[in-house]
Amino acid sequence: MNRKLLFVDLDGTLMSDDGTVSLRNREAIHQMVKEGHYIAFATGRPVESARAFAKELKLTQTGCYIVAFNGAIFYDCAADRILFRRSMPVEVVLELFERAQKAGIYVHTYNKMDVLAVRHTKELDSYLKRTNLTYKLAHNIMDILEEEPPKVLLIDLKGKERLVRFQKDNAAWAKGKTNNFFASDEYLEYCPDQTGKEIGVKYLTDILSLPFESTIAVGDEQNDIRLIEEACMGVAVKNAVPAVKEAADFVTESDNNHDAIAEVIERFVL
Repeated sequence: MNRKLLFVDLDGTLMSDDGTVSLRNREAIHQMVKEGHYIAFATGRPVESARAFAKELKLTQTGCYIVAFNGAIFYDCAADRILFRRSMPVEVVLELFERAQKAGIYVHTYNKMDVLAVRHTKELDSYLKRTNLTYKLAHNIMDILEEEPPKVLLIDLKGKERLVRFQKDNAAWAKGKTNNFFASDEYLEYCPDQTGKEIGVKYLTDILSLPFESTIAVGDEQNDIRLIEEACMGVAVKNAVPAVKEAADFVTESDNNHDAIAEVIERFVL
């Protein structure tokens, strides 16, 4: 049997705009896993958020993995354990907080279970609603930071303009310290240097003893581009941003609200 390894982004790809997963998508994923194929949810979300999502979909059996925090953490759903972890130096995190606050941009980071922020804002509320995570607040982030975190997230609900300016203004400082990219127009993510969803391709094919030709990756946003390029078959959903479609080998006929992942599974896996 030629087993496949399917990397699937969550928000805007597997999930509909209302945050749900269609019955057809669920059934297609369960069928591929039942037949011995592998699935890896490749997301910018924290492990706890993605883990809860996998449990809700009843995808905690052998063959199910999570690439969380844009590749900073790999998690085995069946074994319920972290396989791989990268983190950001505390001094880099503190500098990012200082620079973001100076620019008037909301910023937060993470510990094992919580979102960590310095103040309660509408940006925090929006993020918590999307991820169902808990949070802690402290005027000095060092008071609640338990270990080096896997990511720092800047949010601007008004759009991309200020975040683009921030990324550009801080590019020289960030070079060699972080990998930074947009997960959406509202989210600018700073991850450990040389980290991205794409490193999951080599890591998981190695531990699963699968050939490169078995890999398929599906996404919709800028933080999916490298993953799509790295996989043997890169797929953009119909609603993907133009740059993702340009990077992909195939663009689905359906969008994330109309069973795009089921289309991919039926066409390339089953």
